Amino acid sequence: MSGPVLPGAIRQIGYIVRDFDHALANWVELGVGPWYVLRGITQTGRYRGEPCTVTLTIGFANSGDLQVEVIHQDGDGPSIYSEFGEGFHQLAYWAEDFDAALAAGEAAGWPVVWSGGDPGTARYVYFEGPAGPATIIELMELTPATIGMADLVRSAAVGWDGSDPIRVLNG
Repeated sequence: MSGPVLPGAIRQIGYIVRDFDHALANWVELGVGPWYVLRGITQTGRYRGEPCTVTLTIGFANSGDLQVEVIHQDGDGPSIYSEFGEGFHQLAYWAEDFDAALAAGEAAGWPVVWSGGDPGTARYVYFEGPAGPATIIELMELTPATIGMADLVRSAAVGWDGSDPIRVLNG
């Protein structure tokens, strides 16, 4: 058995859902929140080697130190999200040295199936990792923007009293 390929702890779990608002209501009922929601955002990258643009609605909340991401693809075009269906989709690692972590995943033989972002803002890749714990392994670059968002979501969850459960970050 070899050592870990990606750095640190799993920081996020991700779910693909068909009914975004219903999914968030279920998570809130479990005491997870508040949710920070981005509706109708465009994500452009490379999906299985080809250019791809999707529109998504995404929500983030924390349970302790673990971030939960809920993803709904707005439309049915081909993507890493629509190929999956619905349910638990990914484990995510966050890397300060994104290039080294990307190289480690590739050296382990994990194919990159979705990638995008911009250096300095936030790059990400989705690997098809080893069979087992998740369909997809996400690697997210830690930058001031991603750290700020993670801190916002995590700090709001500490002592959350159930009020204002859905907080929309864009129009």
